Amino acid sequence: MAATLSEIRVAFEGDGAGSGELTWGQMGIWRTTQRTGRTMNIVMAMPLARWSSLTEMATMLRFMVSRHPALRTRLRFADGPTGPRHPRQVIAGSGEVPLHVVDIGDGDDPAAAAEELRSCYELTWFDYENEFPVRMGVIRQSGALAQMVLGCSHVMVDGNGLGVLFEDLERLDRRTGEAAGPPQGPRPLDLAGKQGSPAGRRQSERAIAHWAAQLGRLPAWRPADRACPREPRFAELVACSPAMELGLRAIAARTGAGTGDVLIAAYSMAVARVFGRNPSVSQIVVSNRFRPGLAGAVAQVSQHGICVVDTAGASFVEVVARAQKAATSASFYGYYDPVERDRVVDEADASRGQPLDISWTLNDRRNMFEPGDADGVPTAADVRQALPRTRLYWDRSQPTFDGTLFLQVDSESPLADRQALRNGLPSVCLEVWTDTHLFALDRVEAFVREMEAVVVAEVCA
Repeated sequence: MAATLSEIRVAFEGDGAGSGELTWGQMGIWRTTQRTGRTMNIVMAMPLARWSSLTEMATMLRFMVSRHPALRTRLRFADGPTGPRHPRQVIAGSGEVPLHVVDIGDGDDPAAAAEELRSCYELTWFDYENEFPVRMGVIRQSGALAQMVLGCSHVMVDGNGLGVLFEDLERLDRRTGEAAGPPQGPRPLDLAGKQGSPAGRRQSERAIAHWAAQLGRLPAWRPADRACPREPRFAELVACSPAMELGLRAIAARTGAGTGDVLIAAYSMAVARVFGRNPSVSQIVVSNRFRPGLAGAVAQVSQHGICVVDTAGASFVEVVARAQKAATSASFYGYYDPVERDRVVDEADASRGQPLDISWTLNDRRNMFEPGDADGVPTAADVRQALPRTRLYWDRSQPTFDGTLFLQVDSESPLADRQALRNGLPSVCLEVWTDTHLFALDRVEAFVREMEAVVVAEVCA
């Protein structure tokens, strides 16, 4: 594909300039990027209406950056509580950001060009001291704009925050570039100030005490099977299961739990049966947007909650109830100082004489139907009929990842080349990243199939 890249400098000006400590959410993601070597940039590509113009795109970019301090934030480093390169945030009152323009040939595929730019934005580190944490580009073909790509640093904005950012665009008058109403949600500096207050410290201390108690329930664990080391070290197993999607909905309707709770229960049962780890542990992503004032924040407010579920001597329905209780507690106590959280994890490792390995993550990003939806409750026959449609294969690999076992769960893969896996059916789509220096690959496959099997068995019993 022959393409040329140019840029337009877009000036911005907004309120809230200043400097201060990072918020808990910012510090948590920053420490993860430094530990793993992953950029963790959040990027999406989308088609544009043919009438969209460069002027409108520049107006949109100026509007977003001017209104939301998170997009005008850079970092400065000095000696501080976390060491010689302790990060602090600096919010600019004015400046410029680039709007990238990619011109492609008449016979080229705009979606492919957008994916190439999306991947570039995702994998390229932000220069946090000199670059603002937002990137925007458009694909132009024959003089018309066909695709837009927008990316943000995950240190500054989480996935739900990106959704709020797009909702806020509804307040933009595209003719004048002015806003209908002020932005919603707290400014990052104000939020950091509240977290550092006595009330904020008490909140964090309660959460850290919960983490310590859950860590105390976990015995040391090592896999029984010989690993299959590979390079790059981390491998991704992709699974798409219409039967699991139907089964989760059926069990949720029967128990009154959410499908997310049923998913955690299936995960916990599979962890115990395949990996021999009980109680199971997972870190679930807590949006924290249920907390007062945070729903409309264009910011990084998500953190991990610790979810420990004991499956011993329990039926699947009983495990669902335990998972529901554990997930609720994980969310309630998922708002804390990550430096203190890391301290108690290190202490728990030291007390066992070896790492507990709590880096197992279950990131449920689905937007699925809950019990009582008009589509009705799936039957056992529906689940059996869907079971042969499961697809499972190993795909990408890379040298580093966020944990030794990381499950990303979607209703549909965000990657365009995987969307056909569903065959048009509602599905649970799993992307399972695993450390090949720790896990045997066939056991990871068995683990995913066991998650599906326990759901199917419960529905079809």
